[in-house]
Amino acid sequence: MKDGLKKSINSYKLLPVQIRASIWFVFSSFFQKGISFLSTPVFTRLLTAQEYGMYSVFNSWLSILTVFLTLNLSAGIFNQGLVKFEKKREEFASSMYGICTALIIGWSFLYFAFRSFWNDLFSLTTVQMLAMILIIWSSSIFSFWSMQQRVDFKYRSLVMTTIILSILKPILSVILVMKSEDKVTAYILGTLIVQLMIYPYFFCRQLRKNKTFCSVSFWKYALKLGIPLIPHYLSLSVLAGADRIMISNMAGVEEAGIYNLAYSISQIVSVINTSLLQAIEPWLYKKIKKKETGDLSGVAYPAFIFSAVLSLVVILLAPEIITFFAPAQYYKAIWVIPPVAMSCFFTFSYTFFVTFEFYYEKTKGIALATIAGAILNVCLNYIFITIFGYYAAGYTTLICYMIFAVLHYWLMDQICKKSLGFNGKTVYDWRVLIKIAACFMSVGFLFMVTYENRIIKYLSILLTAFFFVIKKEKTASFVKNLIHLKKNGK
Repeated sequence: MKDGLKKSINSYKLLPVQIRASIWFVFSSFFQKGISFLSTPVFTRLLTAQEYGMYSVFNSWLSILTVFLTLNLSAGIFNQGLVKFEKKREEFASSMYGICTALIIGWSFLYFAFRSFWNDLFSLTTVQMLAMILIIWSSSIFSFWSMQQRVDFKYRSLVMTTIILSILKPILSVILVMKSEDKVTAYILGTLIVQLMIYPYFFCRQLRKNKTFCSVSFWKYALKLGIPLIPHYLSLSVLAGADRIMISNMAGVEEAGIYNLAYSISQIVSVINTSLLQAIEPWLYKKIKKKETGDLSGVAYPAFIFSAVLSLVVILLAPEIITFFAPAQYYKAIWVIPPVAMSCFFTFSYTFFVTFEFYYEKTKGIALATIAGAILNVCLNYIFITIFGYYAAGYTTLICYMIFAVLHYWLMDQICKKSLGFNGKTVYDWRVLIKIAACFMSVGFLFMVTYENRIIKYLSILLTAFFFVIKKEKTASFVKNLIHLKKNGK
């Protein structure tokens, strides 16, 4: 046993730094989300459904306001700049820390000038609004820093920081919630205090390293790219958070809390999908650059099936997961999990199409598709939440992401015709995609029948387990291919 362990350690040490870094980045992501999931049962019992709903609405507004307050510079623009301005990377990074801070200060003045108006608009207190502004700033600083660590494969400091933060946040939040009458604000402050204990250090260290708070050229670069992308990022935030805000206003805060729990649990699928994409995306770009698109479907189809099966497992076990995560008052959330988990599959799928749009810089198409999806989501929510209640939001989300995937598939097809000379030829066969999606959704809705019939449920669990047993060789082969892609994609 010792020899086997020693051999494994030696094999790990022989791995390229890119592979080791990727392994630890995935681990830290899982650890962070895992702690978040495990702390959910605690907070759903410490807070009422109404209080939990208020907290979910706060997070939805936070996601939307991040786009305006920081232009989402810590997303693709920062990553692109680190590569584009490699020789002036530190100066560029410091400038992005600076412009983000300047934007936050400017918006803070605007908030204080019309404080009552903003508080009424967002249905938040002054303390909650100030906490939101500081959380947005500190989170952006951490995102800048973590991206720098990822680019340089400095995984040790990032993993340790992530682990410490993931543990401290729920612990402090639980203590504050238990000792406070305003439990929602206490929950928010638990996150803020931990972030302010650590994140400003990254800001100060970066400015000490390169004393460039403002570089006119880099600020112009950031604003030139960031402002036109506001509709895109805002629409993504609306797609992700508008349902909870609308449920809160149209059905009630308690219903928003129940829906948020279902949404959060369904994100288990998104966490794993994101880790999978981190391995595949660099390889996708490499293949598109070399115009070797014939190789893509061999990886994409198994990835789609893997994501579908993962979603089906969450759908099948929804009653058990809800029972573990929350008290009986949240049990109705089981009926929201299936459509939301299915939407995670389509979110994962469209990434394989939108990669072509990013590579060939067709950002107008990306923005238009995202805006169309967001507008449709708001309209459908307004119509169907009124008729069917908060359950409808899960299905409107599913419909929008399905349309979203179709639009990006069409845009990808147009790009391939113009840039790659495809005529009657496709990167991914739409017939295969429809078959995978149709089978996935049919089984997913059939699994909902098992919620009220235990015999069918246990048979379904056995069949799912049997599927993994008979497909274990293909699953192992798929994992090996992912490791190979990660090695070559970097």
